[in-house]
Amino acid sequence: MHSETRLRVGVLASGRGSNLQALIDAGRNANFPAEVVLVLSDKKNAYALKRASLAGIRARHLAPKEEDFYRKMGDEIENCRVDLICCAGFMRILPPEFVNRFSGRIINIHPSLLPSFPGLSAQKKALDAGVRVTGCTVHFVDEGVDTGPIILQAAVPVLPDDDEKKLSDGILTYEHRIYPLAVRLIAEGSARCIDGSVQFSGNAFLDNGGFISPVSE
Repeated sequence: MHSETRLRVGVLASGRGSNLQALIDAGRNANFPAEVVLVLSDKKNAYALKRASLAGIRARHLAPKEEDFYRKMGDEIENCRVDLICCAGFMRILPPEFVNRFSGRIINIHPSLLPSFPGLSAQKKALDAGVRVTGCTVHFVDEGVDTGPIILQAAVPVLPDDDEKKLSDGILTYEHRIYPLAVRLIAEGSARCIDGSVQFSGNAFLDNGGFISPVSE
C-alpha cells in the first residue's frame, strides 16, 4: 500500500456499475479507509464510465480487440498507483498473466454462495436447482472462474414467487452491502489472503464468520 492513508481502488466494469456506485458512495464517507481512483471498462458505452466521470474519477475505455489489452489495462492500474482491483460486473475472464501480475490484489463479487453456481447466469442456476437459499460472495481472484478464496458471503432466501429478475434484485441489495465491507476489511488489514486462504484479524464483524444472513435480520 502507498503512503496515502486510504487504500486506492481500481474498478473493472462492463455494465451499469451499481456495485461501483456502492464503492463510490462508501468512499464519500471520510471514515471509510478506501477510495475509488480509477475505473476501466471494455465497453465504450458502459454506464459505469459515466458514474466514474460524474464522481470525478479517472475513467477509461480500453477496446478488448486492441493488441496487449490486458497489458495496457495493467499499465493503467500501475500508473494510477492502485492498491486493490475490484471486478464489478466485468464480463471477461482475467488471464493468468494479469492475475499473477496483481496476485492477492484482485477481488470479485459473484451472485451466488460459492462454490455453488459459478460462472454466468448464477441466479437462473439457483432457481433451476430449486435451492431455498442463495446469495452473493466476495472472493479473491485466482486463475480459475469464481474459485478464489472467499472473503464474505450474504445469504438471500429464494421466495416462492421469485423469477430471475426478482431474485437478482434481491441479491444485488446485499452485494451493495458486502462489497464495501470486504474492501474495508482489506483496507484495515483485517482480511488477508495468505497461502490460498483468507485469514481474519482484529474486527468484531468476524464474530459471525464473515457471513451476513438477511434471513435472520
